[in-house]
Amino acid sequence: MSTNQASARDLGLRFEGHLPTGPLNALTDVAGVKLGHVTLQGDGLATGVTAIIPAEGNLFRSKLRGAVDVINGFGKSAGLMQLAELGTIETPILLTNTLNVGTCTEALVRRALAENDDIGRTTGTVNALVCECNDGSISDIRALGVTQDHAAEALKAAAPGAFAQGAVGAGTGMTAFGFKAGIGSASRLLEIGEERFTLGALVLANFGPAGQLMLPDGRRPHPKDLAEREQGSVIVILGTDLPMADRQLQRVAKRAGAGLARLGAFYGHGSGDLTVMFTTADRVEHDPATPFAPQRRLSDDLIDLAFRAAAEATQEAVLNALCHAPGTRGHSRYYPSLADWLKENQQ
Repeated sequence: MSTNQASARDLGLRFEGHLPTGPLNALTDVAGVKLGHVTLQGDGLATGVTAIIPAEGNLFRSKLRGAVDVINGFGKSAGLMQLAELGTIETPILLTNTLNVGTCTEALVRRALAENDDIGRTTGTVNALVCECNDGSISDIRALGVTQDHAAEALKAAAPGAFAQGAVGAGTGMTAFGFKAGIGSASRLLEIGEERFTLGALVLANFGPAGQLMLPDGRRPHPKDLAEREQGSVIVILGTDLPMADRQLQRVAKRAGAGLARLGAFYGHGSGDLTVMFTTADRVEHDPATPFAPQRRLSDDLIDLAFRAAAEATQEAVLNALCHAPGTRGHSRYYPSLADWLKENQQ
């Protein structure tokens, strides 16, 4: 399965009035973020793992401030409850298919144990963070094809810079709005005061019934197969270097839903839609040197710019997931490429 399609912008979609993008227009525009994939194809499998390492160093010892916003909770992710309660992220984030959440969770736990001799002995346990979508429309999800070795390989492959999008890693078997979909990314630059910050989005897109997709120019691409119930999911990962408290991060995470709504999403009963957000600023030490730690945070009066960036980057990331993914045969139907539709319907 090829992933050599083009981005939404390369295919002529315009994002007029939007904030400027980072140099890569990707989550990895945020300094320190690394991303890696393992893609599994053959023997009925079209699945994989995508690993996001949100910052350098030992994440358990020096945690990131984070938040989660659950738009519709039909999902089986791991680690969200503690993230919502404590507002910190202490492992990399793995994306995979629904039935391999447990496998990837154990892989993250074993990684943290290897790095930290005190976990479960003289300090607490570790909160592994794994999110999922169901790729069963294309892959044999019952085969449980993802192993701990695959998760470890994706983590080892994680690197800064550009990365493959579309039908790759966790996105290999995903679909959206009746088209082939998968992994997509985008970023926005924010000028606040005299400083520049970056907000990046990565999506695992597997949601939306055929005929509901709305392009930025108002067109509604429609695959040939018509009736389709909304029962997919979408995972949005937002990262930034903008200093924010976990309450502010949760508020910004909520605005990813605005980006999804611009595309035509209505968060159906069977859809698992959520956003995980982190900031690389002002990390939280597991073993603090003093009882109190200073924290720099954005003024709430200026947070609208981050809201806007989250909505814009999420919208474009989903379109990039669709545009990078080639047409693919599923179990019961063919999922065409949005890139092909755009080429055939050039304005």
